[in-house]
Amino acid sequence: MGDPYNLPSIILQYNGLYDFDGMYNALVDWAKHYGYLWHEFAYKHKVPEQGAEQEMIWYMTKKVTDYIYFKIAFDVHIWDMYEVDVTKDGKKKTLTNARITLKIDGTVTYDWQKRFQGSKLLENLGRWYYKLLKKDIESVYVDMLQYRIWNLHAVLKKFFDMQTKEHVYKGYLNEN
Repeated sequence: MGDPYNLPSIILQYNGLYDFDGMYNALVDWAKHYGYLWHEFAYKHKVPEQGAEQEMIWYMTKKVTDYIYFKIAFDVHIWDMYEVDVTKDGKKKTLTNARITLKIDGTVTYDWQKRFQGSKLLENLGRWYYKLLKKDIESVYVDMLQYRIWNLHAVLKKFFDMQTKEHVYKGYLNEN
């Protein structure tokens, strides 16, 4: 038991001017709002001839129940990065101009405390308990994490101003 259920990856790519600190703060605020713990796992910074390159791995974790555990992982890769000073409304602000790729992975782990390990009896009990909860795990918890990740994806798209102003299929069904 305790095997993770991995959700499909979601990838967001952006090229242009953005506020890196604002993006980071938006992610941390989202994590706090939904009760996740924020972890910075890895950071790599390279300075090639043209523009800096950064690679970061961040995690959000949440103990949903004594049996279910959520993990959202971010693999962030930034290329051709340089800072630009911009004046907006009389205030000077430093923004980042770069290409960025954010890969978001979600994982649902059951029996994360490993309560059903150690003996044959506990392992059999764990299999029985998993079978008992399998529908809830797949239909409630996996869906919950998937929709939370899509919500987070929408927050990032809104931050990068990548969302369309109109519905994509507006007028397709002859509706207003």
